[in-house]
Amino acid sequence: MNRIVKLSQQCGMTVIASIHQPSNEVFALFHNLCLLSSGITVYFGPASATDEFFTLNGFPCQSMRNPSDHYLRTINKDFDNDKDIEKGFPQNKPVTTEEAINILTESYKSSQFFQQVHYQVSEISKREGRVLEKGSQASFLTRSFVLTRRSFLNMYSDLGYYWLRLGIYVSLCLCIGTMFYDIGHDTGSVKARGAMLMFVASFLTFMSIGGFPSFVEDVMIFGRERLNGHYGVAAFVVGNTLSSIPYLLIISIIPGAIAYYLVGLHKGFGHFLFFVLVIFASVMLVESLMMLVACIVPNYLMGIIIGAGIQGIMILNSGFFRLPDEIPNPFWKYPMYYIGFQRYAIEGLYKNEFEGLSFPRNQGSSSSTITGVEILETVWQMPTGYSKWIDMVIMFGMVVLYRLMFFSIIKISEKIKPILQTFLVAQHKQTKQSNNGTPLHNISKQSNQIMARRSSHTFSVDLTICTLQFQVYVKHDNNNII
Repeated sequence: MNRIVKLSQQCGMTVIASIHQPSNEVFALFHNLCLLSSGITVYFGPASATDEFFTLNGFPCQSMRNPSDHYLRTINKDFDNDKDIEKGFPQNKPVTTEEAINILTESYKSSQFFQQVHYQVSEISKREGRVLEKGSQASFLTRSFVLTRRSFLNMYSDLGYYWLRLGIYVSLCLCIGTMFYDIGHDTGSVKARGAMLMFVASFLTFMSIGGFPSFVEDVMIFGRERLNGHYGVAAFVVGNTLSSIPYLLIISIIPGAIAYYLVGLHKGFGHFLFFVLVIFASVMLVESLMMLVACIVPNYLMGIIIGAGIQGIMILNSGFFRLPDEIPNPFWKYPMYYIGFQRYAIEGLYKNEFEGLSFPRNQGSSSSTITGVEILETVWQMPTGYSKWIDMVIMFGMVVLYRLMFFSIIKISEKIKPILQTFLVAQHKQTKQSNNGTPLHNISKQSNQIMARRSSHTFSVDLTICTLQFQVYVKHDNNNII
């Protein structure tokens, strides 16, 4: 308390502290005490003189009782259902809380503490001070900046958010690099490159579901702070997106460079940059997907299972396990093949790798080499009529779409939740009223009929029915029906 007092004096501020059931030692640290009852001042003066004030008015605090509990019990009308307050003098009879409040209020108005308070208020009113400027809320940019900074620091300090994933990504890319080391440009390298790129686009980014618990915590914190009116959904989405970009770039560039150069993929910085951007967009898409799952299923285990299932479906019909022309048209190709982001990631990586390269044909072919474009069209059955950058634009467009879907779900839930709560409360009241309106003799008659039909059964069943009938009697007795 002394530390708080010094801080308030140094900073020139008023400190409001909430202390639940302060002990005798903590209560003794307070200088002044104000007791209110329904907005009426019962006492306002030194805390050390409170016990004397209550004792003089016939409400002494017992030696082994907490003073704050005693004062609360004396002036709080919530205790009216308990027995009346016993005054400290033997000749006085017990009084109600209302009477105790009136006694203490009248005594306070005639005390010196009341005069001192009025004198201090009049002196303060005479002082001249600067006119305070009208307060205003922080702008959208300010709130977004603060949320971005806070989220960035939280991601930095939480090892499970990105740092653990970075270690796993580096380990996996080392495994990929050693497995496909210096893959070369022979005929067998065509399918090897395709398998390696498919693993990077699908299974490597699949690991991003590991950050789902952190997403759930962020969404839960946002829910509490949103109810308090600190900021809106848009500021939260912007802050979370901007704060995650540096970490996503780190886990895309470092592991991507290890895998790209160990395998010996298409030479050139432009091709490497596109490779990294595809990983970045894929990881960001997975995070956006898991944010959608987090706002719908705020359970760690269920969320990870659902997120993994959704990604598994997207990987299955991405065009690798079954070529695009072989995918069944109903559902799998239309629309799943076109709305799954894994398809565009694999397509962009394949175009980035095979376009501009040539590979030797199998023996017996008329031409000695086959171009990368021919491989894309014949081996992988991919369209070559548009650039790989179109696939990149589609992926980043899906990132924006997923974030907007998250924004929309939060907004819609804010509108629907109050309606659902009102409906459920109305249903509960209606059910309660119908139960209270059921005649008791009908319940007894029905219970007797059940007992008569079940008379041939064991004693435990009859005992259960009797217990149910007893509970009904007690309930209706409390509602003054009997």
